[in-house]
Amino acid sequence: MIEILNPAEVARARETGALVADILQTLKSRSTAGTNLLDIDRWAMSLITEAGAQSCYVDYEPSFGRGPFGHYICTAVNDAVLHGLPHDYALANGDLLTLDLAVSLRGIASDAAISFIVGDSRPAESAAMIDATERALAAGIDAAGPGARIGDLSHAIGSVLSEAGFPINTEFGGHGIGTTMHQDPHVPNTGRPGRGFTLRPGLLLALEPWVMADTTELVMDDDGWTLRSATGCRTAHTEHTIAITDDGAEILTLPMSR
Repeated sequence: MIEILNPAEVARARETGALVADILQTLKSRSTAGTNLLDIDRWAMSLITEAGAQSCYVDYEPSFGRGPFGHYICTAVNDAVLHGLPHDYALANGDLLTLDLAVSLRGIASDAAISFIVGDSRPAESAAMIDATERALAAGIDAAGPGARIGDLSHAIGSVLSEAGFPINTEFGGHGIGTTMHQDPHVPNTGRPGRGFTLRPGLLLALEPWVMADTTELVMDDDGWTLRSATGCRTAHTEHTIAITDDGAEILTLPMSR
């Protein structure tokens, strides 16, 4: 289903997006060396509940996971990249952590992810991967607007990732979002311009460039959810929810301090 929201729904999406962004920034500030992933999950639960919002993850049970997910946030460390199931692990200095969060507020969902390095260590490879996903996301957003096609966004994202030297997996990518978390259209992280669905005002998209340093192959943990690089290399993942407007694209998942 491809859903086009009305102006009142887009206004509510702004509230949800700001909430997601603020929660992610709060969790990032608390995620230091020694922090347990299960504590991050508990903090996410409290922040979502206090805001009167609902988790999109707890009861999530798609075909590709061993559901329900049962947690409030995805926590992916180092070689884990997608759907990281929180577990008993204490973060170490230099870990590359991705936090991926989706919530629904007043009936509208938003989805975002941030990758960052824990502590005061700055491994060059990890920093380069994070930078590439952030630049790719910005390029995808710049390509979005009424009349653009999904392939235009995919091409913009993929061009940045390829130029940065990273292989691209197309099994998982961006997606439509609105009254539910995952909707059509699928937005691959590489593609051909001028192809695919034509964007219209009121369409919400979650764009999410992610990369693995030296492979396109994923393997799944025994938990039935966490996806890792097949070679054990590090990974990074960045995501924003955007709204297509009459003038272009509006990033919804920015902190309230913007």
